[in-house]
Amino acid sequence: MITGAQVRIARYALRLSVSELSIACGVSISTVKRIEAQDGVPASTGPNINAIKSSLEAAGIEFIGTPDDGPGIRIRTSKNVD
Repeated sequence: MITGAQVRIARYALRLSVSELSIACGVSISTVKRIEAQDGVPASTGPNINAIKSSLEAAGIEFIGTPDDGPGIRIRTSKNVD
């Protein structure tokens, strides 16, 4: 499970607007805003949270910790092979 704060921070780290994240994950803008407004575990459906989480992970975000113990994000960098 992820927190609203993690979603908000991940989106900011990727420099995505709410609209861009909404389009990427197929969740409405109002739902994304509602999830981000909560610091803890969002009161939203599992499919919506999973869609947002999957989209952010595909863009390079790794969610770390748990909602109760050190929730955060890590930005994965791609390794270039020369």
